Amino acid sequence: MTTEPTVGPFRPEPGPRDVAPQFVLPLVVRLERDAPPARTDALETAARAVLVMLSDARSLGDGEWAEAVRDWEDARIRKVVRRARGAEWRRAEALPGITVTGKAAEVRVFPPVPLDGWPKDLARLQVSGTDLDDPEPSAEADPGAPVLWLNPEIVMSAGKAMAQAGHGAQLAWWALSDAERTAWRDAGFPLAVRTAPRDRWPHLTASGLPLVRDAGFTEIPAGSCTVVADHPALR
Repeated sequence: MTTEPTVGPFRPEPGPRDVAPQFVLPLVVRLERDAPPARTDALETAARAVLVMLSDARSLGDGEWAEAVRDWEDARIRKVVRRARGAEWRRAEALPGITVTGKAAEVRVFPPVPLDGWPKDLARLQVSGTDLDDPEPSAEADPGAPVLWLNPEIVMSAGKAMAQAGHGAQLAWWALSDAERTAWRDAGFPLAVRTAPRDRWPHLTASGLPLVRDAGFTEIPAGSCTVVADHPALR
């Protein structure tokens, strides 16, 4: 699923980010028929994968991926989640990127590519229909750790929600100081993804914490508030 964040009031009118060359951050989730990951595990792993890409030395300074990352960040911050299994996954693993693992989930993140310039082994992977379930309720989130709160009023496929969680993690990363980023990275990017209690969601969206508003390309209306990034350093 493709989606992007905005900060502050949603502006559907074209802006500077729209006229810049458009790039996308590809993420591929491993989805074997007999062993699919739990939904929350996949969401959390996708969010950490985005943070791992942003903090990787190859994405910074003069690193080999740095120019692509800068071009991507200068335009709309698009992310697309595709799924792979078997030989498809092995071909994806052979491409430059980083595989991040969760409890059972595996997500590979790749350096940004032009919107219409995907590597063929990624372009052929399916986007729609990526859905997962949680076999049992998730434990309560650690109040001392970062939490990406999902809008309880919006239903999203797992692929869409993975991209949204990645957006929330990225907005939190941008809002942190260098020292706070280093501490989060050194701790292994602990985070939780949870659906917000309905009565708490209005407070979260008004809290001033980083807020993802969807561009409306797929599944949900433009301007929908989807994720609030609640990092302890930002409270």
